[in-house]
Amino acid sequence: MEPEPLFYVYQATHVVRKRTTITMSIHNFDIKGLSDAEVIQSRETHGRNRLDYKKENSFLNALKSSAKEPMVVLLFVAATIYFISGNLGDGLFLSVAILLVASISLYQDSRSRNALEKLKIFTQPYCKVIRNGDIRELANEELVVGDSLIVEEGVIISADGVIVHSNDFSVNESLLTGESLAVYKDAESKENNVFSGTTVTSGLAIVTIKAVGNATALGKIGQSLEDIKEEKTPLEIQISNFVKKMAFIGGVVFLLVWGINFLNSGTVLHSLLQALTLAMSILPEEIPVAFTTFMALGAWRLMKMGIVVKQMKTVETLGSATVICSDKTGTITENKMSLVKLYDLAANKIVDPSTNLSFTAKEIVTLAMWASEPIPFDPMEIALHEAYSKLANKDERPHFKMIHEYPLGGKPPMMTHIFQGSTGERIIAAKGAPEAFLNIAPVSDTDKNKITEAISQLGKKGYRLLGVAEGHNSSAHFPKEQQALQFQFKGLVAFYDPPKQNIKKVLQDFDAAGIVVKLITGDNAATTSAIAQQIGFKGYDTSISGDELMQLSDAELQEKVCKTSVFTRMFPEAKLRIINALKANNEIVAMTGDGINDGPALKAAHIGIAMGKKGTEIAKQAASLILVEDDLAKMVDAIAMGRKIYSNLKKAIQYIISIHIPIILTVLMPLTLGWLYPNIFTPAHIILLELIMGPTCSIIYENEPMEKNTMVQKPRPFATTFFNWKELVTSIVQGLVIALGALGVYQYAVYNDLNENVTRTMVFIVLITANLFLTLVNRSFYYSIITTLRYKNTLVPIIIGVTLALTVLLVVVRPLSQFFQFEPLYGSTLLISIATGFVSVVWYEGVKWMKRRHSN
Repeated sequence: MEPEPLFYVYQATHVVRKRTTITMSIHNFDIKGLSDAEVIQSRETHGRNRLDYKKENSFLNALKSSAKEPMVVLLFVAATIYFISGNLGDGLFLSVAILLVASISLYQDSRSRNALEKLKIFTQPYCKVIRNGDIRELANEELVVGDSLIVEEGVIISADGVIVHSNDFSVNESLLTGESLAVYKDAESKENNVFSGTTVTSGLAIVTIKAVGNATALGKIGQSLEDIKEEKTPLEIQISNFVKKMAFIGGVVFLLVWGINFLNSGTVLHSLLQALTLAMSILPEEIPVAFTTFMALGAWRLMKMGIVVKQMKTVETLGSATVICSDKTGTITENKMSLVKLYDLAANKIVDPSTNLSFTAKEIVTLAMWASEPIPFDPMEIALHEAYSKLANKDERPHFKMIHEYPLGGKPPMMTHIFQGSTGERIIAAKGAPEAFLNIAPVSDTDKNKITEAISQLGKKGYRLLGVAEGHNSSAHFPKEQQALQFQFKGLVAFYDPPKQNIKKVLQDFDAAGIVVKLITGDNAATTSAIAQQIGFKGYDTSISGDELMQLSDAELQEKVCKTSVFTRMFPEAKLRIINALKANNEIVAMTGDGINDGPALKAAHIGIAMGKKGTEIAKQAASLILVEDDLAKMVDAIAMGRKIYSNLKKAIQYIISIHIPIILTVLMPLTLGWLYPNIFTPAHIILLELIMGPTCSIIYENEPMEKNTMVQKPRPFATTFFNWKELVTSIVQGLVIALGALGVYQYAVYNDLNENVTRTMVFIVLITANLFLTLVNRSFYYSIITTLRYKNTLVPIIIGVTLALTVLLVVVRPLSQFFQFEPLYGSTLLISIATGFVSVVWYEGVKWMKRRHSN
């Protein structure tokens, strides 16, 4: 019976993994495992299987980080000057502003940390244990001393233990010893201990757990994956460098303005306040906050969709993917193998296994079962065990013990198991690629033609084929290589793994998004071509094998991978060459994989994609992204989310640049040119504008939906710079026009002999109005504001409503207006201010209209 799959339930804020019991053939080993009561007792005595080290308080770290932020430092200096000069009101306001800025920073940091913590919890690995006589899958943390742990090829061992049963079992212990070669172990040898953090390189073992958590060898030496710090991504470095440059410019301007004003006025504190005002207006402190928030929350949103992103840089790269290299089984197909046909060489017949089988046909099924793992976990092997159970008059499995195993290997690959019964009788059974046996078994030319014809007939129907052979070895010793055994070819077993129902739509979506799909599989060309044709895969009729590929030079391969979409009989070295050739062609490559041998290619790809269900722990460790449900359609969603996050982050940063320019110029021009009201804005006004405008970028834009043309555009170039020159010029021009409008209103007020408070209020209203309309206009740099107003973003009316209400309060409520030196506006002054702010932004709608016109 096929094991019941693990499944996930997606809730509003977290993912719950439901554990189910998996039924397998474990009765041969008479291992019952711990009872539920024994598990509880062991956990109370020995603790949980987790590494607990003393860690710094994350809240205190965030608090220290906030205190070091340039904006907080500037505010603190300005508040101190106000207090020294006796201006208690402004000093108190800036003190409150420090708390508000720090609180917003801490809130954003908390959102990011919470999102990443949820990802961290969800990405913890799972293990298989025997409890109450059943095999269960549970989180590593739930493992206890005394548990019977099942480990198999590709698994990272969860705790320290002793082997009680093994089949050709070897582990890589380089994490602890530095030795890269695999170490073979079994229950009878002195080397029968396994250790947490080491990797199973071959075979299968059942281990009794002796130590968990900090008591393990790994725990004692204090090593933990948590100690590995993730390097900054290229985009993160670019943004950090941009902010540092702006901070440096702000520092230079600060000193110049302070010096100029001190020479003119001779007042140290007053000159310092004027310089601080300008420095605060220059500093774009929202940009790093926006970046961290967008990436962390983007990863969290992907997790809710069933896509676990392990590294922040993956979110950046998703939108640039140009090629997806996909395996076939379980990705293109259902991974639900059913045994549908047998080819009996003795009778030269293709037969249905559900019919009354001849002796030789039954022998093929029986040998194929013996060549499978005693505890099957591969869908094909599970199907073979099921078929054997149905046709066997007497189940011989409990009476035979595996005494030697040759794991899957060779080119083409094959595997061999050797069993011995209680009476000394031996069974040597092998299965693998049919070509493997045609190369080593004594098959006549006539029989070879028959087998080749059967392979062709079955392959054209999309069946996955395995050759089955019986081995002979009279010696007490076994050769080092399985190919050295004497084999008699018996026939073929054919499995059908139907394509996923949604795969045609997935391929169409990738094609519309400008992403090329390459099919990379270990299957033969006939089977792969048949499945590819069924799903409408482009280029299904041309393919190249792994051996053919390895004969090509690097230059030839770079050309070949452009023209070829189907790659068959692939092995790790060939897969890695494909990835590197595509990268050499400047493609941004995503690669799906699930096995231990996929590790190098997954690591080499820009986006390594592991399967959540059928993927080994090694594949998941090497990958940067995990598809929880093994559904390639989720990659369409992931790429769409990656493009949306990147696009929205760009909008947010373009908004920040655009809105900072008028603030800078409104402070700088009157001050340096000696206009009538040089101190139109004080530090209190600048921080007020920052508090009103700041949330817009990180709240509204992060919550923006994906634009409707996002997934019909070509992948964005994976450039070394965040903005191209055209985008940067757009933001600068937008900012300059708003600044022109604000300074124009300033001069209008002076020309009409309006006092300083009215002038200040008019300029303030221009900037607030421009901010509101810039938020709306920049929601898309292509579609009109009429279209974007229909976008579903509940935060837009809330943020705009709060901004308008706050502005009215500041101008109308007497204590507030007196404090900020505002005066209520009426009639033409109010109308001119609002109209100027509106016009200084809405002109860009004309640019967007021209874009749409030229694109049609």
